[in-house]
Amino acid sequence: MTRTKAKTPRKAKKKKAPRTKAEQRAETLEQILDAAEFLFSKHGLHGVTLRDVALKVGVHTSLMHYYFEDKFALFKTVFVRRAPVTSERRMKALDQYEKNAKGKPTVAGALHAFLDTDYDLYMSGGEGWKNYGAFGSQLSNTPEGAAMFDEHFDPVVLRLIGILRKAMPDVPEENIFWGYHFITGSFMHSLSRSGRLDRLSNGLCKSGDLDAVKARMAEFMAAGFSSLRKR
Repeated sequence: MTRTKAKTPRKAKKKKAPRTKAEQRAETLEQILDAAEFLFSKHGLHGVTLRDVALKVGVHTSLMHYYFEDKFALFKTVFVRRAPVTSERRMKALDQYEKNAKGKPTVAGALHAFLDTDYDLYMSGGEGWKNYGAFGSQLSNTPEGAAMFDEHFDPVVLRLIGILRKAMPDVPEENIFWGYHFITGSFMHSLSRSGRLDRLSNGLCKSGDLDAVKARMAEFMAAGFSSLRKR
């Protein structure tokens, strides 16, 4: 006579509590911001409408006006969502670098702290951060974008300038600002991941390979600053 194994009673699955209206609104808002960030990164501020974003999310345009007065309000919210994260990370990295340098900072060391910290964020933060980088590169040459950059990034940029002054006390101050001007242009272009470098090099280099950019940019720019000293 065979024995049948007694069936162990299955534990009843706990039902998930229904999401509150506040949670639903928060989720919808994040979807809107993600969609807007993606579209702005591809088409710029003036190439996107609230209707475009609504279609991307799959909601009615009227809902967009519930959250945002106009497109500019949406743009500001998208920009401000991530700006403090990158700014604070770089500020901490520069503070720590200057502390470790013990009064003897170098140009390369300061640039590594400033640039590498941000590249690490864009590489490890997923597609959203890559879209934000491309969004920033689109905005960098617009009056609206320049105003937002001034408001949110000037403190960390001036922190870098201050360390570079200490590293190059013999270099005229205007040359340090020109050096930063060249750095930020190259930095923003690299975040655009335009694909042009891929075509020019027949695939030898990839514009989206931020790890390769990070490995080269700080030292390359430091050599440029050295040429200012020779002048």
